[in-house]
Amino acid sequence: MTQVKILGAGSIGNHLAHASRKLGWQVTLCDIDPAALDRTRKDIYPARYGSFDESIALSSPEEVSGQAFDIVIIGTPPDSHVPLALAELEGRPPKLILIEKPLCPPDLAGCDRLAEQARAAGTRVLVGYNHRMTEHTLLAGRWLSENPIGPVTTLRARFREHWGGIFDAHPWLDGPADTYLGFTRKGGGALGEHSHAINIWQYFAELAGLGRITEVTALLDEVENRGAAYDRIAQLSVRTESGVIGTIVQDVVTRPAQKWLRMEGRDGYLEWEVNATPSHDRICLIRHERQTLEEMVEKSRPDDFRGEIEHLGELLENPDGKSPLDLGAGMDTMRIIEAAIRSSREGRRIRVDYDAPTPDTQ
Repeated sequence: MTQVKILGAGSIGNHLAHASRKLGWQVTLCDIDPAALDRTRKDIYPARYGSFDESIALSSPEEVSGQAFDIVIIGTPPDSHVPLALAELEGRPPKLILIEKPLCPPDLAGCDRLAEQARAAGTRVLVGYNHRMTEHTLLAGRWLSENPIGPVTTLRARFREHWGGIFDAHPWLDGPADTYLGFTRKGGGALGEHSHAINIWQYFAELAGLGRITEVTALLDEVENRGAAYDRIAQLSVRTESGVIGTIVQDVVTRPAQKWLRMEGRDGYLEWEVNATPSHDRICLIRHERQTLEEMVEKSRPDDFRGEIEHLGELLENPDGKSPLDLGAGMDTMRIIEAAIRSSREGRRIRVDYDAPTPDTQ
């Protein structure tokens, strides 16, 4: 049986524990805070899934140190992601490590070392941008392949969502200052928490053959409030290696949420939307005056993570298989976040240097 260790018993840890159990995997959910484990058993898991799954082992990390696992999932705050992944590689390296998004804080500290040590250990490291693996995203990829819309002229994405929903899912937090969410430098704010928009923009740019983002011009609305310091709105204009320009917008103020992407082509366009209704994602491809494809894909909140976890199972069977979640893709998203911060603060366009070494961890 596949053995999974999840570090972090917060909201994402519970989501991924449930998704792993749906595949019949043995799950050990760890947290350094006994209160977090107690919340999992008594509150979070039963509230979401009806009752606590007693087959899930709840443990402190120390209690299972030295134990072998096939998969380690890291669902702790971003500034702990890379150090925890490095510690796993230095102990008994698993076959796969899945790090929840964002990969790390904007300084990318330790990322090069993580990549090097993962290669040496033979461990595949992935970053949990789960929207790349949802059913409607996979359907969009097939439609684009089978129904070309011509050369792409622009690409736009937005993840605009008031973060009240996040705090509703974490009622033990009093507000942004109680967590990394309230600090851009720790991987929070609109840039970090809603970096799904940057990442899904990059994914569809790859599908369309547009190349990587090479230039970023950004405007951030940065605020300091009750001890927190974060960007609440991030507006990015970007250019790719092929010269295509586009826009990316993320914020923590919009209600109701907007999670949307549109790829504009010479002969048509594709629209992609998360939660078009409370129970559906939406995909639409229009070829002007020729063809309309549209589908509302029924889903529940657990389905948002099902494809991601099933993908881990596929990689266990085929370790050399291609993955949209690979570490390199997560690092590319962090490069854009770092460039956006510099662009806004320095008031200039930033060229993205993907070969620049990342600082080492302290």
